[in-house]
Amino acid sequence: MRGERMKHKLGVSGWCYLLPTLILIAVFSLWPVIQSITYTFFDYKLNDPQKSGLYLNERFNVDLFHETAIYIELFLTEDMQNITENDDKTKANTILNQIKDAAKPYVNQKGVIKITKEERSNITDLYQNTKLLLAELSTKYTLTHQDSLPLLVEDFNRSIIPSNFIGLQAYQKAFGDKYIHTALWNTILFTVVSVAIELVLGLGLALILNKAMLGQGLIRTTSLIPWAIPTAVAALMWSYLYDGSSGIIAHFFENLGLISQSQDLLLSQGGAMVSTILADVWKTTPYMALLLLAGLQNIPKSLYEAASIDGASKVKGFFTITLPLLKSSILVALLFRTLDAFRVFDLIFVLTGGGPGGATETMSIYAYKTMFGQTNFGYGSVVVMIMFLCVAIISIIFVRLLGTNLLDRD
Repeated sequence: MRGERMKHKLGVSGWCYLLPTLILIAVFSLWPVIQSITYTFFDYKLNDPQKSGLYLNERFNVDLFHETAIYIELFLTEDMQNITENDDKTKANTILNQIKDAAKPYVNQKGVIKITKEERSNITDLYQNTKLLLAELSTKYTLTHQDSLPLLVEDFNRSIIPSNFIGLQAYQKAFGDKYIHTALWNTILFTVVSVAIELVLGLGLALILNKAMLGQGLIRTTSLIPWAIPTAVAALMWSYLYDGSSGIIAHFFENLGLISQSQDLLLSQGGAMVSTILADVWKTTPYMALLLLAGLQNIPKSLYEAASIDGASKVKGFFTITLPLLKSSILVALLFRTLDAFRVFDLIFVLTGGGPGGATETMSIYAYKTMFGQTNFGYGSVVVMIMFLCVAIISIIFVRLLGTNLLDRD
């Protein structure tokens, strides 16, 4: 009995230690993901008053209704002097009274509120009656606010905010969106090419850094400088080097005949993609080398000595000893770099902005433009979820490969 109590106390105290971490994970990791998933089910646009919130049911914009009612009362009262027939004046006064009666329940309310079916019916009737009256008066009289009043009346109808819940429609739209197809292709191309080049160069750099040499620590530190530079700063630096009028790299490529003119490097579709890949390779190859260097240092030197005694060349030792034993480190490095490259944003945003003509527009850039350029957070969240799905698939593939490799080693 006493042992069970002790286990219970230890279990409770263990959860108490874990609770702060779980709260941090929930607040900073799970909640943003849940929020993004929620946005995908709504046509959520900040630049549209009727879609600037998540509305499962109809809502009523009290501020818009009050503002519209004030202006219609003011303009219609001023136009009373232009209305000569008593019947028409009576109709106009009836509408004015109806507007006042409709506004009374919302005198002390502001913003967007829930609305009942009866309240919605009253607002709709007011809109229809006011619209019919103005159409009738416009045919008989020349009103001072003849052009403004019909536009104002439409705001009565706009004050009723319909539900913007669309379910999976945004996902259906995304599958047929050619811009997403282009962005996904650009992302895959950038990721595959840049990571492949970084793996080859990073492995070569790691082999060099693993050799015993004079000033080894200084060489290792110097080689990591590109990776230590902030990505935005590195992208800005490369933009000067690629500049068609004064960029050294642009003129160097032109002299080599790789491009017809220096301006083509960032202004042509192929040149822009090559430029971003080259900048990314320069920036992150040291990171790849650092990960592989850690794996190289775990390989016993005795294996190479034994291979040398058996007459194996250095090339054969590389393929029979280094690569097999470095497989786990390569998979880890590829996993980290692939995920990082697939989510690339700051480098391309600063260097090309996704241009020219969307040639370097990746999924991250397209999501940014959709969410913050067009303020379309609903569809932008769908793009983010597609990225999340792709990243999850990549992670599963690499983790399975890594797990299989570890089991084989065991």
